[in-house]
Amino acid sequence: MSVQDKHFLNTPASLVLDSLRGLCTINPRLVLDEQNKTVYLGSHDRSKVALLCGGGSGHEPAHAGFVGRGILTGAVCGSVFASPNASQVRRGIELVDNDKGTVIIVKNYTGDVLNFGLAKEQYAALHPDKAGRVKFVIVGEDVAVGKTQGSIVGRRCLAGTILVYKIAGALAERGGSLDEVYSIAEWVASNVATIGVGLEHCHVPGTAPSASHLQASEIEIGMGIHNESGHQRLSPTPPLHELVPLLLNLLISTSDSERSFLPFQGGNGKDEVVLLVNNLGGVSELELGAIVGEVRGALQKKGIVVHRALSGSFMTSLNMPGFSITLLLLPTATSPSAPSSSLILSLLDDQADAPGWKWSSGTPPPAEPKTVTAAAEIAQLDSGIAPLKSSDPVSFKASVEKACNALIAAEPDITKMDTIAGDGDCGLTLQAGAEAVLKKVADGSIDGNNLVRAVIAIAQVAEEAMGGTSGALYSIFFSALAQGLQSQPKTSTNTVTPSAWSAALTSALSKLYTYTRARPPSRTLVDPLEAFIEALGKSAGSDLGAAVTAAAAAAEHTRDVAAKAGRSAYVEGERLRKERVPDPGAWGVKTILEAFVD
Repeated sequence: MSVQDKHFLNTPASLVLDSLRGLCTINPRLVLDEQNKTVYLGSHDRSKVALLCGGGSGHEPAHAGFVGRGILTGAVCGSVFASPNASQVRRGIELVDNDKGTVIIVKNYTGDVLNFGLAKEQYAALHPDKAGRVKFVIVGEDVAVGKTQGSIVGRRCLAGTILVYKIAGALAERGGSLDEVYSIAEWVASNVATIGVGLEHCHVPGTAPSASHLQASEIEIGMGIHNESGHQRLSPTPPLHELVPLLLNLLISTSDSERSFLPFQGGNGKDEVVLLVNNLGGVSELELGAIVGEVRGALQKKGIVVHRALSGSFMTSLNMPGFSITLLLLPTATSPSAPSSSLILSLLDDQADAPGWKWSSGTPPPAEPKTVTAAAEIAQLDSGIAPLKSSDPVSFKASVEKACNALIAAEPDITKMDTIAGDGDCGLTLQAGAEAVLKKVADGSIDGNNLVRAVIAIAQVAEEAMGGTSGALYSIFFSALAQGLQSQPKTSTNTVTPSAWSAALTSALSKLYTYTRARPPSRTLVDPLEAFIEALGKSAGSDLGAAVTAAAAAAEHTRDVAAKAGRSAYVEGERLRKERVPDPGAWGVKTILEAFVD
């Protein structure tokens, strides 16, 4: 897998400060000390405990994005993945100075601990009267670092520190004392565990482009947020339903002597947690939603009760394509000197006024998502209306199957056209529709003995299986065709005549034109569709061969037509003319008609 090594910036050196200026644009309550790359609340209530954090940049929204009422008072930022120096931190302590005291929350990385610790001691030396009013909390909760490996330096810090910020910050906002805020921060830091997984490492702006660290089929479990390698690689990449239980076992195991950090009791309703699923920077919201659902389900299977579920980008690693799972093990009634579970949850639920904090429901997630049953399929026509049928039902059914199989076979060619002339999905969309129609043929919903029902079923398939613009166009057209067939004069045998087919098709095209501005020549599917219907009308529906020839010619002609509608309208015109790529939607209509009429 390739590393994304391109970035939007002025210069690598100015990126952190440029980003902080942008953050202050978003949150006008912030004040920026540019020299020390520190942001803080300019209107902080001096009668309340202040929370100060910081570290290397590249983890946004952590840390500066959480500066706001109800979470942090200030954040000191270093260069990307590099700790701020002690003078920066000391200035940060001075900027959040107050009457009640300050709690400094630091990630367990050597540079952060040393520089923040040095700043604290320097501040105490300069202000001996305030030395006792500055407390120091170190957070390290990465279970990928085993007890033997971390025997001296301890575990790395990951997204779990965000829960420390939020819970301690909410207590400070409520007016908690320095000792109370410090104690709850210490408790949360001691009862949280995190594991990360990545598809690839990230790229640091200003450094040379790097080669892939992982093979295309590999993932790495236990990666740190500064590109530190994990402790295990898996290949091929497992599906979520296999990956998530592996990750959870690292968090909740009580038998792993290296990673049994928290006193889980084996599920069965005895363990209650807060769940945080964190985007490490490069995972889409679409994927993240699936991850959250999978983690929630896996915890439920293990008998672990989830009281709150949070998801989003809390602590990133620049653009790393990965995520982490954090569990905060809530206290039981017998937990010694622990805050109550209800207090922890209420502090987590307190409103926070900071850009980095994500929306949360404030309630436990449901055991299962609330769903409704799928809508019933379109009912068959009223029994009082005689079904219309084809003059040759067997041939009609065979023609439908032939057209579907032709579309499926043409998928690679249509997809190739659409990668140049559109967004690359036309072939797959048409293939999905064709496969769904074949299923309807197989179950008897589409046959030549009830044409209206068959056409309505095709319209339904276009809506549900295809979707998007082309699905809507096909569905409108076939829905209108069903109406047109019903409005034609009936024969004694209820057989649809060629002239009735022609008139119904003309009516359907007219209705379609009320919903699209595309008109031939437009380089869209209406080009061959209109050509077919017009040619068929000239022979009152009797000369199908001439109509198909006209449609094929119109589809071929899209090679030389300027795009006026559809996705192609957004593609650079010279490229389309140079490569003479036909419109993929028009080619799909051509494929259907040629196979159906053959």
